[in-house]
Amino acid sequence: MKHTIYTKLLISYLIYGVIAFFIICTFTQHLTTDYIEKQEASNLYREASIIAGDYADKYFGSSMSLSDFQNHMKIVADYMDAEVWVVSPDGELLMDSDDPSIGIDIQNDSSKPVVINGFDVTDFGSDNYMIGDFYGSFKHKMLSVFSPVNVSYQNIGYIVIHKTMSHITAGVNGFMNISFYTVALIFAVAFILLVMLSRSIYRPITRITKTAKKYAKGDFTAQIDVHSNDEIGYLANTLNYMATELDMLEEDQRKFVSNVSHDFRSPLTSIKGYVEAMLDGTIPVEMQDKYLNIILFETERLNKLTKSLIDLNQFGHHGIHLDIADFDINTMIRTTILTFEGKCSEKGLSFDLLLTGKELFVRGDMVKIQQILYNLIDNAVKFSNNDSSIKIETSIRNEKVFISVKDHGIGIPKDSLSKIWERFYKSDLSRGKDKRGTGLGLSIVKEIVQAHGENINVISTEGVGTEFIFTLPLSKKEG
Repeated sequence: MKHTIYTKLLISYLIYGVIAFFIICTFTQHLTTDYIEKQEASNLYREASIIAGDYADKYFGSSMSLSDFQNHMKIVADYMDAEVWVVSPDGELLMDSDDPSIGIDIQNDSSKPVVINGFDVTDFGSDNYMIGDFYGSFKHKMLSVFSPVNVSYQNIGYIVIHKTMSHITAGVNGFMNISFYTVALIFAVAFILLVMLSRSIYRPITRITKTAKKYAKGDFTAQIDVHSNDEIGYLANTLNYMATELDMLEEDQRKFVSNVSHDFRSPLTSIKGYVEAMLDGTIPVEMQDKYLNIILFETERLNKLTKSLIDLNQFGHHGIHLDIADFDINTMIRTTILTFEGKCSEKGLSFDLLLTGKELFVRGDMVKIQQILYNLIDNAVKFSNNDSSIKIETSIRNEKVFISVKDHGIGIPKDSLSKIWERFYKSDLSRGKDKRGTGLGLSIVKEIVQAHGENINVISTEGVGTEFIFTLPLSKKEG
């Protein structure tokens, strides 16, 4: 059976109610009863002490008759809704406020005493009260409190006040009713909060779950309609953003496959056509060298495309593994431009180097930084106008080294500047000049720069030229 969050909340709510009811019926009731008993015993003890020190003292001092004493005790007992006894140390009942016939007139000593069997004042304990039938004297439970009567520093008896426990039970029940009403109110408020919680949390989570299932099936167009300024709203917005990005990624993947298929199909078609023409004799033997060179050209283009794809695939899985070290960027630039000597001679190109210092140490992956330089200089050579110069400059600003590669060539159209970093992208102007290009070089460059935590920017004017500028951290050797 599937337990939803709402079901769990409802079960928790019911368990909370049961536990609360159990605690009130046991723990709260016990504490309340104990508290009221002690309070009532304290009040009765105070009254018993007053009686012992005033009326009983006069009675035992023979300055007050038994009838007068009984009348006074009757008034006090009625006021307290209790029963007042005078008991001798031997357990003889000397006076009962509710029964004038019971008692001993100590002045005449003519009454027959009523003896309380088993009476022992030590049974009252340190709290001076006890609960029970008081040695079988009552049919119901009573709260009995005593106070000693001392005359001339001698204990001659006790004032014992009895109050039925039904009064205390009624007080406890009244307090418990208030507790139950309070808990019922809290329980009702908790139910309202549960409903509100259901609306503010459970329903949005349900919507998120349903939409997430659509995402799992590949439908990234669905949007989660949850708008709140809390964690649920943040989660919904994050998932919506994720779905948008995944949808774009899926579209990019389709374009990627389409571009790869196109870039592989064209040279393969050429290679296949020329090979078949050689085999069936369409191309005579004396012309085969020309077409074999074309096949070699297309093969090199396929090899370059494959290598670039492998590089990008490695970059995308776990990021780029960098072998960070300190190296001289100026020396690397001088070494790299030597590889373009032949191409530059064909187009009449020259390099204009504006390098800061004889040596300029930076921190990064030397092999991959050389790959960046090679790609940028290669592009500059391809798209430069004949008999122009390529300017390469290094400078230091704010603990960063800025490397610039600037050509004077066809430039990049303004609407293409934001797209040049995309895989397989070629501007219309570059297609005619870059027969060997795969459209992956600048994508690889940006991946490497970003892996170093640095930035690369491009400034270009159509028909004037293009400048690429990227940064590297300055080595501490320079400091």
